[in-house]
Amino acid sequence: MGTFNQIAFVRDEIAKIPGISSTPAGGVGSFLGRVGQAGMLALREKEILVFALLQWLVIALAYLLWVQMLDWIPEEVWRSAAESDKGSVADLVLLAWSFFCVGVAAYPLGILSGCMGAAHFLHRQGRESTVADCMQLVLPQSWPLWAFHWIDGWITVNQILKRLPRKNDRRSAAQKAASEALYYAWKLGISGILPSIVSGNGLLTSGRQSVVFVKDNLGEVARLRAGYSALCWIVGIAAYAGAILMFMRLDLVPRGEAVYQHVYTIYFWAAVPLLLATGVVLMLLRPVYVLALCDLYSDHLQRRGETVTLPEPVPAGVGAFFVFSALCFLLAVVFLFRHELGVMDLLAVPYGR
Repeated sequence: MGTFNQIAFVRDEIAKIPGISSTPAGGVGSFLGRVGQAGMLALREKEILVFALLQWLVIALAYLLWVQMLDWIPEEVWRSAAESDKGSVADLVLLAWSFFCVGVAAYPLGILSGCMGAAHFLHRQGRESTVADCMQLVLPQSWPLWAFHWIDGWITVNQILKRLPRKNDRRSAAQKAASEALYYAWKLGISGILPSIVSGNGLLTSGRQSVVFVKDNLGEVARLRAGYSALCWIVGIAAYAGAILMFMRLDLVPRGEAVYQHVYTIYFWAAVPLLLATGVVLMLLRPVYVLALCDLYSDHLQRRGETVTLPEPVPAGVGAFFVFSALCFLLAVVFLFRHELGVMDLLAVPYGR
């Protein structure tokens, strides 16, 4: 995560703003006020919905890939995890697997999110917007888009895990609040990174410009982010309730059997409510959020006497694609040859040893 250390200033600069952790009022109203404009653009430029649908597919495949390792962990290891306060080598293997699964998903997600932004800018400039046009503009920015979405994806996954109830959680309420405040500062601080990258800037330059953008438009950006987050929470709670009802109906853990025998099955079927909720966010909420941020960013530059200058089409970022392909190949090798590589032996080490 060395790249994150280089752009951590984005989070730190926003965290210094007094009262930044307070959620502004009117967030949902501000977000819903953008729905009409974004919806009309999505209906006119239908490739935006295509990009959203493809993002949904990417996340579904990434989750199903990640969950496979849970099936490789023996029942005895799950049982020892519940009975021990110590860690295991299995934690490190699963952590590495999770990190690279996020990385594999981050490449197409970054490209597709960038294409949404490109569609907005092309439309605003009165230029033709097609899937090919958007891809032609975005692919040369593959490296910064991939790095940004890998970092943001990993931070998001970690924060979600921190929110889940866990055994022997010794963090105080103040520590939990501080963690949430830093996460909120990060999410707020990166608001201008995507549109800046799409307009041809590198990751560090985009980070600096995002800080300026957020500080100059703090009220609007904060309300938009708060509304988006609140609606995502509502969808998430509904998915959680749906998962409980589904597990009660399906009886995935037969009476009399230990849950340790069915960990993989539980997580596999959890994909149903999880991906339904993800679909709602990606198809209905996130396009509005991305397009609204691009609109605010364009207005911000206009007030400063600048314009979004989309880069001229250049040869696509084939270097990032080859590295992405190599990462996919690496995960495929681990998946297919897990016994020969000793991965199964590492995952079989009980906790506390």
